[in-house]
Amino acid sequence: MDRRTMIGAWASKGFAFIVGLCLTFSIGCERAEPLHWQVSAATKALTPELSEKVTTAVREHSGTALKPRLVTVKAPTFDDEQHLKNGQRVYLKRCVQCHGVSGDGNGPVAGNLYPRPRDYTRGIFKFTSTAYGSKPRREDLVGTLKRGITGTSMPAFNLLSHKDLESVADYVIVLAQRGELEYQLTAEAADMEELDPESVPDLVDDVRTRWNDAKAGLTQPLSPQPELTEERVKLGREAFVAKRCVGCHGEDGRGHTKDNIGRDSWGHTTRAADLTSGMLHGGHDPVDIYRRILNGINGTPMPGFRSSLESEPETIWNLVAYVLHVSGARSRGESIPAGLMKPYGEPPADPAGTERSTDADEEPAK
Repeated sequence: MDRRTMIGAWASKGFAFIVGLCLTFSIGCERAEPLHWQVSAATKALTPELSEKVTTAVREHSGTALKPRLVTVKAPTFDDEQHLKNGQRVYLKRCVQCHGVSGDGNGPVAGNLYPRPRDYTRGIFKFTSTAYGSKPRREDLVGTLKRGITGTSMPAFNLLSHKDLESVADYVIVLAQRGELEYQLTAEAADMEELDPESVPDLVDDVRTRWNDAKAGLTQPLSPQPELTEERVKLGREAFVAKRCVGCHGEDGRGHTKDNIGRDSWGHTTRAADLTSGMLHGGHDPVDIYRRILNGINGTPMPGFRSSLESEPETIWNLVAYVLHVSGARSRGESIPAGLMKPYGEPPADPAGTERSTDADEEPAK
């Protein structure tokens, strides 16, 4: 091949490369669709007219994905808007893959994860410092972000700045309040076959009241934390049996009981925790465990024991001592006997219709 032919071949290949590169960049740099929140399947199931009324009311009080706002803030300021936009930026970078754009737990990778990422749109959060059925405080969400949830795909984001943690927590609250308001408006519209404009402010105020009350709803221990001695571990073991904790968690704390399976408020099958795993999802500090025992866990079959233990507050600390002892067994090098695990399937149907609801609005059975 002579020099002229070689130059021509190189020029041809170079041109083809440049054309391909331009096509690649033009495709890759196409303008993305505008960010928007999806309405729920229940809202879509309404008549088009009612669905539009619901989405219009939700938009009025929750804003849009391009301009989010808290239902609890009646007149957002410029600083509020910038704070939430920063939270949205963090969310879209760190959280959307699992929790989805709308916060419904249906991100692109959600189907491959167990347990599934949390769906915020019911306004239910499992690990709170507030009473059973209450909304979380912002501090609860920030705490979850900082420590992650051991034993799940939820990592710790403790390297984020405090500003980013607070703003993304508030953006999660935006998604939760928006979803909760839509849920209530849709239920009202479906029940009445109409959405009375005069009922909308009451439903909005209900959402506001629940979230605002939670800000001052921190659950304080009924007695000061004592030294968690071996004697308290022994007493805690006795209480663990006497208070029927063994019914779900088992005599050995592993949760390998024949009936240890239920359904949570999101419709997923669930089990009581294997305490010996050392993976306490709501936190490992004594006060975290104390609140799980006293308040229960929202959206799950785990009840609170306030009514039965309020008169014997020291028993709660004894149970805390025992849970910490059991959860630390593996790290101490203790041998945990193998046990048979019931197949993790759907809970059996309840022909009598007596299966206990796990909706967060219902006081759990004690």
